[in-house]
Amino acid sequence: MATKSAPILVARVGAPHGVRGEVRLTAFGDDPQALIGYGALAAADGRRVRITGLKLVGGRLIARLEGVTDRDAAQALTNLDLYVDRERLPPPEDEDEFYHADLIGLAAVTVDGAPLGTVVAVPNYGAGDLLEIAPPRGASLLVPFTRAVVPTVDLAGGRVLVEP
Repeated sequence: MATKSAPILVARVGAPHGVRGEVRLTAFGDDPQALIGYGALAAADGRRVRITGLKLVGGRLIARLEGVTDRDAAQALTNLDLYVDRERLPPPEDEDEFYHADLIGLAAVTVDGAPLGTVVAVPNYGAGDLLEIAPPRGASLLVPFTRAVVPTVDLAGGRVLVEP
């Protein structure tokens, strides 16, 4: 289970946009503009990246990054994941909202108490969040992350209850 100090993935740098160093950006949150307020974001390799501007162009989020002034520099950052320390993020607004990092690592059990495995990812392929549960053996199980299928998320207890 993630700790309070674990960094949270907040954005991923995409392909360059134009020739002046702008990049496409995927934001993992409800408010992409909040990324500017976090200050320097960290990459897994220790680099620090500061977003200095954001705009929507044709439905895509375009970012200007400090020190990135040409297409080659932007290209070198493609697929770079950007993280922020957990303490710098606001708490979820209601009891049914969770950071994905809090869910990954939780034990998944049926409502009858039978173990299913461990939550290893929270993908979203366009129709809503899913929980990917890895059993001790065999292929992963994907379940919709809805109250009907996952009626209980017990962060303190380190588990989710699943009604398959």
